[in-house]
Amino acid sequence: MRKSTIENNSIGEKLFVCEYDNGLKAFVLSKKGYTKKYATYATHYGSIDSEFIVPGEKEVTRVPDGIAHFLEHKLFEQEDGSVMDKYSALGASSNAYTSFDHTAYLFSCSEDFKNCFNLLVNFVQNPYLTDESVEKEKGIIGQEIRMYDDNPNWKVFFNYLDALYQKHPVKIDIAGTVESISGINKEVLYKCYNTFYHPSNMIVFVAGDVDQEWIFESIASNQKVKEPKTDIKRIFPDEPKKINKKIVEQKMEVSAPLFILGFKENTAEIGPDYAMHGAGMNILMEMLLGRGSDLYTILYEKGLITSNFDADYTFESNYSYSTIGGESKNPEEVKEIIINELNKIYSKGLDEESFERVKKMKIGSTLKVLNSVDKIGHQFVAAYMKGIEFFKMSDAYRNIKFENIESIFGKHFVMDNIAMSVIRPTK
Repeated sequence: MRKSTIENNSIGEKLFVCEYDNGLKAFVLSKKGYTKKYATYATHYGSIDSEFIVPGEKEVTRVPDGIAHFLEHKLFEQEDGSVMDKYSALGASSNAYTSFDHTAYLFSCSEDFKNCFNLLVNFVQNPYLTDESVEKEKGIIGQEIRMYDDNPNWKVFFNYLDALYQKHPVKIDIAGTVESISGINKEVLYKCYNTFYHPSNMIVFVAGDVDQEWIFESIASNQKVKEPKTDIKRIFPDEPKKINKKIVEQKMEVSAPLFILGFKENTAEIGPDYAMHGAGMNILMEMLLGRGSDLYTILYEKGLITSNFDADYTFESNYSYSTIGGESKNPEEVKEIIINELNKIYSKGLDEESFERVKKMKIGSTLKVLNSVDKIGHQFVAAYMKGIEFFKMSDAYRNIKFENIESIFGKHFVMDNIAMSVIRPTK
């Protein structure tokens, strides 16, 4: 194994790194004096990875939608009992999640870190699957899917993705559908596990007052897979630049309309520096739609939005989009005002004073994150899966210039690429 250290003097942090011969990478961010400790074991495998070529094979494998999420559920069930119960007995909090591009298993604790950590690296490497348990899980996840189908906030979001994307699997619910998970069996779960849970496709991240040498040695001593694996070939459809639909509407049991609108981005125009682009878009969304913006004030004073109004930006290597949404008595008027105000900004230009104010705020926010081991862990994994070094995000906020923002604004807010999703009351 090869050890190294990454230091960032501007924020006073040091990251210890260990790369193993089988391709696994482990990272430890030392937080001396912190009582709470956090660890996560994550794989670069999410809901969009439904079509791929297994290393060493030539044929394309197509698996049912929702299988990454299904596998996440099953790993917590071991032959000798529930992993959740084991963590509870150790006095720790454990969880897991599946996103579009990765799956992460995590815990946090104040005491008994070594036993908690050993449990993490052991259970993630030891899936226990039987035909009976897989069939049972279909019923459990089927109930979860139906629950989310009845959740207006969940539906308004995935309806929005359906409006944006014509072919990309990001438009498909992370848990799949009741129909798609019916095609999952033990064999296909093991095939996905053996493909995507190879150490070369995974990372371990730990934050807290811990002994990094013990962590690195502990990982080295219990690695089941010793041999490195070549890259997995992920297959995605050619997604057209145009949006799929201008609007998707649905009626549900809500007291007032819910909406999300935003812009589909052409990822080919982002360029190689994801960190700088992401920082720029986050600054822009706050400048244009944050609570201190003119646009927010206009919408709020007209009574068109409530306090749950929010604006965000999501970007990955092959899809990216903005989201602007909340509750409104007239979502169409909100959209019209946003478009009109953005067109005015196109004519008169962005405000440089607003840029400098928001830039300082974002720099402060990145420093605040470093006070929470949980937030550090979540953001570290998310950045790593995008191919971004964790420290580069904070550096990007410091180094970004006003002209960078102007360029990003012109590329993202293209009026032909705006779509909207609305959930309306049934009565």
